[in-house]
Amino acid sequence: MQHHDAMTRPEILPFADEHVADAGRLLAARHRRHRAGRPELSASFEDAAVAQQQVADAWAADDASGTVAVEGGRVVGYVLGAPKASPVWGPNLWVESAGQGLDDGVAAELVRDLYASAATRWVDEGRTAHYVVVPASDVPLREAWHRLGFGHQQAHAVRSPLPARPTLPAGVTIRPAERRDIPALAELEVTLPRHQGLSPCFSAGEMGTVEEAVAEWEEDFDDPDFTTVVAEHEGRVVGSAVGCALTKSGSNAGLMRPDNAGFLGFAAVLPEARGLGVGRALGDTVLAWSGEVGYDVVATDWRVTNLLSSRAWPALGFEPTFYRLHRLLGY
Repeated sequence: MQHHDAMTRPEILPFADEHVADAGRLLAARHRRHRAGRPELSASFEDAAVAQQQVADAWAADDASGTVAVEGGRVVGYVLGAPKASPVWGPNLWVESAGQGLDDGVAAELVRDLYASAATRWVDEGRTAHYVVVPASDVPLREAWHRLGFGHQQAHAVRSPLPARPTLPAGVTIRPAERRDIPALAELEVTLPRHQGLSPCFSAGEMGTVEEAVAEWEEDFDDPDFTTVVAEHEGRVVGSAVGCALTKSGSNAGLMRPDNAGFLGFAAVLPEARGLGVGRALGDTVLAWSGEVGYDVVATDWRVTNLLSSRAWPALGFEPTFYRLHRLLGY
C-alpha cells in the first residue's frame, strides 16, 4: 500500500503524448479490479495495449486535456477529459470511461489533486459543466469525486437475459409493433422526455413533437436492427419498448460495453396506465427477447433522478456497472 503524505505527494503535470502508454497500463489495472466484481464487462480491456488505445482515442478528441501524477519517475494516476459538441450538455467537459486511472494501492484521494489541476484549465476555457464516468463498484473513487462536488446523474447497468417470456398482468398483452401503431409509438416517444423534464429530474433533453416522432417512425419502422414491442391494455396501446444490440448505443461504448450484449434502449408507459405492471412486463419481454436472439448479457441506463426508471430497472435485476456524476460550477 502506497501512502502519500505532504512531503511525498506526487508531482501533478499536464497530460502529454508521452503519458498515453502509462495511462493505458493504469486503465487496464482499473478494469481488472472492476471485473473482479462485474465479470460481465469485456475482458479485452484488461490488456494494457487495448486499454492504451482507449486512452489514445480519448486523448485524440478535440480539445482534450488532463493531468498525470508522477512519483519516483512513475505515473501513478491520470485524469483526462474532453468536451462534447452537443449544446444539451452546456459548456461541458467529460471524463469518460477511459478518462481516469490510479495505480494499484494508490489512494483515491489523489484524483482530487488531479482534477484540481486539470479543472483550472477547463474553467479557464469556459467549460463549467463537468461530467465524469466512474466504475460503480469503486466506492472510494466515487466518494472522492463526491467530495469534489459531483452528484449522481446517470446509472449504467447489466443483467443476464431471462430464460422465458414473462407472465403478463391481467388485461395486458404484449405483441410486436405494427405500422398501425405508429401514432401510439410517437406519443410514447415524447412521453419519456416529457417526464424527464419534470421534477425531480429536470432534464435539459431536447423535446421533439409528436409529428416529428411520427415522421421518424414512418422512415425507420422497418429497420431490422431494432425490435419494438407494444403493450396493450383493454385494446389500447399504452406502452412500448425497444431492444437492440448494445453497439447501437453511443453512450455505452468502450469499457462500458460488454461483449455480445443486448440493450433495453427505450421503454415508456402512458401516465394513465402506470401502476398496471406494464413497464415491468415490457422490460421482461426485452430481457427474454435478448436471450432468444443469443445475447449473453443485457444493458440499460437511466437517470437516477427519474423516480420511475430508477426504481423499475433495479427491480428487474439490473446491477450498476458505471455511474455518471455531474458538477455545475459557478453557483
